[in-house]
Amino acid sequence: MRLNLSSRTIAIILSLLVATALGILAWLGPSLPLQQGALAAGITIAACFLLLYLMFEALIFQEINNIYEGLEHIKRKEFRRMSNKFLFRPEPLKRMRDEILDMAQRKQQEIDELKRLQVLRREFLADVSHELKTPIFAAQGFVHTILEDDDIDEFTRKRFLQKAASSLDALDTLVQDLVSISQLEKGVVRMRRQNFDLVQLVHDIFEQLELKAARRHVQLALSPPDFPAGGLHVIADRNRIRQVLINLIDNAIKYGRENGHVTVALSESGKSIRVSVQDDGEGIPKQHHNRIFERFYRIDKSRTRESREAGGSGLGLAISKHIVEAHKSSIRVQSEPGQGTALEFKLPKPRARVNL
Repeated sequence: MRLNLSSRTIAIILSLLVATALGILAWLGPSLPLQQGALAAGITIAACFLLLYLMFEALIFQEINNIYEGLEHIKRKEFRRMSNKFLFRPEPLKRMRDEILDMAQRKQQEIDELKRLQVLRREFLADVSHELKTPIFAAQGFVHTILEDDDIDEFTRKRFLQKAASSLDALDTLVQDLVSISQLEKGVVRMRRQNFDLVQLVHDIFEQLELKAARRHVQLALSPPDFPAGGLHVIADRNRIRQVLINLIDNAIKYGRENGHVTVALSESGKSIRVSVQDDGEGIPKQHHNRIFERFYRIDKSRTRESREAGGSGLGLAISKHIVEAHKSSIRVQSEPGQGTALEFKLPKPRARVNL
């Protein structure tokens, strides 16, 4: 039950109570022995203290409860716990101040995080619109040229249609990658773990990327070159890990040195298999290590042009990061300017069967 009393009313009540207690003590004082008088004085002082304490508590927390009601949309439950905790405790105002300062700090951190996410969202939308415009405008240009020029020869017409089709294929790849990364971030994509040979998978990817590597005179190598007949088996989603390795090896080919080497190193590490994709390119400065897995992030404009010319969507590393994290692992970057780049992650080995 809350007392809706003003501070002036409470002051009058306090004055009357104290005056009454002191008046009773003064009236009884001369007729009491010394010991009983001292006891009565002590009881009176204690009663006055208790009355004053309770009245001040009621006054303070009446105002605090009004504040709580005004701030109900922020954190009503926390304020209730705070009010109950302060009743009949020493230094309630100091405790309240500490709690409010702590809450204000948390809210400020939330605001800062929301501002950061808002900036990232604006950058993402700007990047997406730019990446979508590039293939759309290219395809539009080639198609409109064919439609508006009746004198164009068959060879040029076919070449322009091929370029338009290539731009639309790049657009399709970008859209599919956007859908994939959205599903991965929401956690709706389930990893279908199975036992498969990682060595054989790497060889299959080398065959798929052989022509692309040959255009830049890049040699693809597996380290160590000789594995036992059984290969190296892991438990993971084979198609998703294939996607990760294609993205990493493709990046190593594009950004590595011409006439260079791209090496996929496989090694056992306890209960896991360590996978490392290494190139001998320019390397990545340390300040970019954590950001290369962001969507559409490019270290410099030259890489943006190279990636666009090679048909990259700018989402390969971001998708790879999410897939690896869904396998309870993470991609580590080891790179220094002028010393190449190595991206590595781990996959679990199958459990050994115990024959009884």
